[in-house]
Amino acid sequence: MKFGMNGLREIFSSWKDQRGITGLETAIVLIAFVVVSSVFAFAALSTGMISSDKAVNPTSVMGATKRVAELLVRQHAIRKRKAYAAVRFGNVLGSRGSVVPIFQKQIEKGGPITITHPEIRRYFMSIPEAVQLVLQAGVLSACGELFVLDMGAPIKIVDLAEDLIRLSGLEPGTDIEIKFTGLRPGEKLFEELFLHNESYESTRHKKIFVSRDFSDNADTLSLDDDVERLILSALEGRVSEVDELLQRIVPECQFDQYHADARS
Repeated sequence: MKFGMNGLREIFSSWKDQRGITGLETAIVLIAFVVVSSVFAFAALSTGMISSDKAVNPTSVMGATKRVAELLVRQHAIRKRKAYAAVRFGNVLGSRGSVVPIFQKQIEKGGPITITHPEIRRYFMSIPEAVQLVLQAGVLSACGELFVLDMGAPIKIVDLAEDLIRLSGLEPGTDIEIKFTGLRPGEKLFEELFLHNESYESTRHKKIFVSRDFSDNADTLSLDDDVERLILSALEGRVSEVDELLQRIVPECQFDQYHADARS
C-alpha cells in the first residue's frame, strides 16, 4: 500500500472536515484502516481481526468491507507466514449498536419499539462469551485461518423485544406497541455464518469452528491494488466505481436494486 497510517489519518481527517460522512463513505474509509493495519504484520507475531456474519453474501457495504478484510488477513498471513486470523460471529448483546439498549430506551419512553420486519432473525451472544471465544481463537491461530464462533440458533428480534417488555413488568401490544417499519436498504431477514463454498471443521474448542475453503479471489486478485483503488474511489465519492470494485473483490455481494438506488 502507498498509504502510511499517519498519512491516511491526515487524509481522512481533512476529508471528513470538508465533506461530512455518509454511511457508505464511512464504511469504505474504515476499510482503509483495516488494510493499513494489516501491514502492521511485519512487527506483529499474531493478529486477530473481528469479522461479522454480515460478511457472508453481503448485501451492504459494511458487510462487503468486512469480507474484504477477511481476505486481506489471509493474504498477509500467507505472505508473511504469521499467525494472523479472522474471527467471524454475529451480534453481541449489550455492545455498542446492540438492539437491547435501543429497545430499553424505547420502553422507558413508553414505546413504540421499532423493528424492521416481524420475521427478522439474528445470532446473539453475550459480551463475556464473545471476548473469551475471540481470545481462544487467537490461541488456535497458525496462519490465515477464518474462525467462526458457534452462535447457537438465531433469535427472532420480535421475540427479544417482547421478552424485554415483559421483563420491564409490561405487556407487549397493551402497554408497549411494537411497530414494524420495513426492511432498510441492504438489510437481510436472516444472517449466515458460512459462504456456500466454505466447509468447516471443529477445533480443540467445542464452540470454535475453522473454515477450510476460501474464495479463489483471495489468491488470484491483487488485493492491495484493488483495495487502494476502492479507498480512493470512496474518498472521491465515485459510488458506482465503489460498487464495481466491491463486486470484483467480493463476487458474492448481493447488492439489490433498491439498495443501489438508495445509495445513488
